[in-house]
Amino acid sequence: MNRAFIDFALEHRHDDTARLLLSASRYPGVDMHAAVQQIEGLAAAERKWPSLLQCSDFVYPPRLNREQASSEAAARYKATVAGAVERVADLTGGMGIDCMALAAVASEVDYVERDPMLCELMEHNCRALGIGNIAVHCADSIEWLAAQSGRHDLLMVDPARRDTSGRKVVAFEDCSPDVMAHRRLLAAHCSRLLVKASPMLDIDLAVAQLGHCAEVHVVAVDGECKELLLLCTEVVAEPEIHCVSIAAGGITEHRFTRSNEAAAEADYCTAVGRYLLEPDAALMKAGPYKSLCRWYGVQKLDPNSHLYTASAIVAGFPGRVLEVVGEVPLSAKGVRRLLPDSRASVVCRGYPESAVTLQKRLRLVDGEAVLVATSVAGRYTGFLCRKAIAS
Repeated sequence: MNRAFIDFALEHRHDDTARLLLSASRYPGVDMHAAVQQIEGLAAAERKWPSLLQCSDFVYPPRLNREQASSEAAARYKATVAGAVERVADLTGGMGIDCMALAAVASEVDYVERDPMLCELMEHNCRALGIGNIAVHCADSIEWLAAQSGRHDLLMVDPARRDTSGRKVVAFEDCSPDVMAHRRLLAAHCSRLLVKASPMLDIDLAVAQLGHCAEVHVVAVDGECKELLLLCTEVVAEPEIHCVSIAAGGITEHRFTRSNEAAAEADYCTAVGRYLLEPDAALMKAGPYKSLCRWYGVQKLDPNSHLYTASAIVAGFPGRVLEVVGEVPLSAKGVRRLLPDSRASVVCRGYPESAVTLQKRLRLVDGEAVLVATSVAGRYTGFLCRKAIAS
């Protein structure tokens, strides 16, 4: 590490990086590729890790490692799941964002990573940030763990979700390390195991595969489902599912179990009211669809639509709220009567066509209006809605 590329990046952080690479010969004392990597890291930090911008010495890793790293908000949430603990190990260290968050709640944190470059960066960044309770281990995580004599209070693993060709994968057995193949070793070395899985993975399948799953945390950041966290313990009954939404306004959380949801009764509408309500990404992934009726006093449109309706604004509803302008037949002619400019975004919920296909069929282009295609009481229909008025 040297100051030259860091200082250059800070000075040129708003410059065009492609032009900087082309003009590298003008700056013979600067590693331009490192400087551009730093500039791109600074830009990413504005969105994902704003607190890191306060540390001018922090060095950012290559793009892939930045993309795979948790956001600052998601990492801090993981630290709350861990709670106050003595000894924690992150077996898939990467950029180290999760480790840094865990260091705030744990006495000792082991960072394990097999990439020497990332380990070097982590050691530098811990010094830059003044974090003294993280030990960096450059090793294969499974081999490192097998060599340990003691137990950790918490092991965290975020398996790499890309195959040897760089394609994204979802199933545990396709990721590295394979937590299913090493489940006994992991369990033998910790009191609790926190697995970060693909948000595309089926929750119930993941719970069944891992076993001893006490909690499931479905985490959405700024409206997008980002993380599926599974907390496994030695003794557990039925897992509690946490639907967590992180946004600028703070964190909202809903908890339920599959038994709670099975016992709940949905209230179905006979006619759509003034407002349509779409649950946020975490709730849509976790699926407390009937429970939402009880929590917020709303009515469900149809068993398959996962949309709700109400005659008045529902305070604190976790998701998007649209005002219904009118019901509309889903034909090009029918839509043009209410939408003469043919401009609207399209949402399909419980409807047999995708939003892209329907938008093309109706010859619509994106606009501020929202056309919702769904099912109500077993029949397919559409609703033209105004721009979201609450979230």
